[in-house]
Amino acid sequence: MSDQPDCPPPAFEEYPLTRPEYISALVHFYRGEMHRSQVWRTRLDTTTNWAVVTTAATISFTFGDPSHPHIILLLANLIITVFLFHEARRFRYFAVYRARVRMLEENFFLPLLRRDLHSPVRDWGGRVATDLDQPKFKTTLFQAVGFRLSRNYLWIFLLLFIAWIVKLFVHPTQATSLGVIYERMAVGPIAGWVVLLSGLTFLGGMMAALWAAWRAGLPVDEVRGLEKDLEHWTV
Repeated sequence: MSDQPDCPPPAFEEYPLTRPEYISALVHFYRGEMHRSQVWRTRLDTTTNWAVVTTAATISFTFGDPSHPHIILLLANLIITVFLFHEARRFRYFAVYRARVRMLEENFFLPLLRRDLHSPVRDWGGRVATDLDQPKFKTTLFQAVGFRLSRNYLWIFLLLFIAWIVKLFVHPTQATSLGVIYERMAVGPIAGWVVLLSGLTFLGGMMAALWAAWRAGLPVDEVRGLEKDLEHWTV
């Protein structure tokens, strides 16, 4: 028997990481982050589908019978707004994984394919590692709302507003003047000017929010743009 005590096995960090092991680990990491970004991207489409189906059902119901009140089209905007903020929240999570994917593509695969092993961001590996340890959203809620509004929801709101005007024009009978349309805007004890002002205020507020978000800087979309804006990456 040996008089020397048994030495504990070396820790994982003491083993040298070979180049093939490093590349293999990054490839699997890339596949994992790509899958996570695709899952959240699918959830974005699901929320948009909810908004589209709700809009179509509301328009179909309102125009299905002349007696159905036109105010339903304006109230549908409130439901669509809930979908908008829900989708903006999902987009913020999607942007986290999309940013990691783009960071790997820009600084690992891009130099590899060009046979020029100089990454555009020198400390990209440390930034990705820190982001895994302390994840951080890459866009604000206000920016996410503005982005999804510009891509999908502004057109849905405009469609509902146009459908509301058409409803007032054709039901219960075709209007012969703007005065008739204005009279039809009234809903019970609520005067027509209140309904009109509410609709225009809501639509104007959405356009103002879109303009403010655009001025503040909308995030890059799902395809274009590399991850060169490092403001939201913790070091």
